[in-house]
Order: sequence, then C-alpha cells, then structure tokens
Amino acid sequence: MLRDYQVQDADAVTRVAVAAFAQFAPHYSDWPAMADNVSRMPELSEHGEIIVAEVERRIVGAVAYFGPQAPKPAFFEPEWPIIRMLVVDPPARGQGFGRLLTEECIRRARRDGASIIALHTTPLMSVALPMYLRMGFAKLRDAPDIRGQPYAVCAKALEGR
Repeated sequence: MLRDYQVQDADAVTRVAVAAFAQFAPHYSDWPAMADNVSRMPELSEHGEIIVAEVERRIVGAVAYFGPQAPKPAFFEPEWPIIRMLVVDPPARGQGFGRLLTEECIRRARRDGASIIALHTTPLMSVALPMYLRMGFAKLRDAPDIRGQPYAVCAKALEGR
C-alpha cells in the first residue's frame, strides 16, 4: 500500500533510508557524512511530498516528490518536478516497491500538469538505474559528483498529462 508520509513515520523512514544506502558505504569517499545526509530524509517533507510503501503497517520503502515550483538543486530546471531519495528496505527488494513509488511520483507530476519529470542517480545504483531506463527515463547530462560518486540527471517526458 502506498500512502503519504506522516510525522510519526520519521524513524521508520530514516531506518529504511539508511539500510537502503548501507550497501554503498564502501563506495562513497565520506560515508559518515553521506549516512548523515541520508538519515535526514524525513526533512524532505518540508518542501516535498514523501510517499511511503507499507506492508502490514511496516514501512518498506519511501520516495520524495518535489512539484514543479518546489525548491530543488540547481542542476534541475526549476519548473521540473523531481524524484528524490527512492529507498527500499533490503529485505523488501525485488517485490516492485521501487517501481510503484516511482510510478506514484509520475502520477503526481501529471496531476501537477508537468510535461517532464526528472531525477538524479548514479551507476552505483545498479538496480534503480536500469529500472528508471526501462520506465522511459533517459540521461540528459552529468550532475555534480556526490562524495566521490558520479551522478547524472535523467528525465522522462510525460505524454497524456
């Protein structure tokens, strides 16, 4: 089940976010700083909409959607809605939660009248990146590296808004 984030979800979302990124710890040049950043995922609700995936009242995934006018990093066009911090708890992977959460962000972008939706990702995300490509996202340009890892801006045109 997908639903909107609530303040009481903060600890569970933080747990899932840190668990989801933990496998990449050896690849980031400053893992403690990266882990600190990831653990602040609930703060994304200040300017965006966090969507959670829940199974039997347990949060197993989350993603942040930022609408067309929400503040966002400068490497995105200001009018684009964006997807940030897609995370799935490792024991829940392979069950389609990442795709469902991404599809919900696309639905919200259409709701907001957008003609494009964007995200940034890294080749390190060896499951998420191919999923995004299968869903119709394409690399537009490089984004700034994050703690030693290359990132790129990917976008998807939204037909049938």
